[in-house]
Amino acid sequence: MDARFAAAARHSRLVRLLRIAVPAVVAVAVAAILAISIFNPFRALMKQLPLDVDNVVVSGTRITMESPHMSGFSPDQRPYEVWAKAATQDLLAPDRVELKTIRAKVMMEDRSTVTMDAREGLFDTKSQVLDLRQDIFLQSSTGYEARLTQARVDIAKSAVSSDQPVDVKLLNGTLNANRLRIVDSGDVVRFEGGVVMNLVLDAPVLPTGPDESGTPPAQGAAR
Repeated sequence: MDARFAAAARHSRLVRLLRIAVPAVVAVAVAAILAISIFNPFRALMKQLPLDVDNVVVSGTRITMESPHMSGFSPDQRPYEVWAKAATQDLLAPDRVELKTIRAKVMMEDRSTVTMDAREGLFDTKSQVLDLRQDIFLQSSTGYEARLTQARVDIAKSAVSSDQPVDVKLLNGTLNANRLRIVDSGDVVRFEGGVVMNLVLDAPVLPTGPDESGTPPAQGAAR
């Protein structure tokens, strides 16, 4: 019975740890990739930072940069890269930048990397809000993955929200929720609505030795 209580206690500690650690990993990934790899580079385009562009197409009032690519270092000297199939700005609505097929990659503090892919994005440079849509996929080199269909990132408020299902793959299980809220630069993370976590626990270690009762083996008769 004591072994069962000990196993239950270890399981409870593991669940509490994952409830804190897993959202934190997702929050750091989202905040780092979006804030460092997307916002700063695209917001700084008008400052003529180093940027590779295959072609610039002008159609009416719309200007499209094809295959923009930028790389650099974050303020704490972590390398990042960001790519897009196209970035389009309408001169009649200069505060809005449409992004197609986005990929961003950033190194984390532990030297691991996180990559984010999204099919579409709309960045409002005035309100500093990025709406990501369709096939949002985050992947860490340490094995964590997250999938979303929609995410709204508010730079000014350091907040990320999604009202669509969120699926997270852990190293030893999964976490699913209907909504995601990240506020205070990742200090507060909430998975909301139908939250389900499935864990795959390691098999228990069975005692070894010739006698599992703990009684030492009998010695030979005294002479």
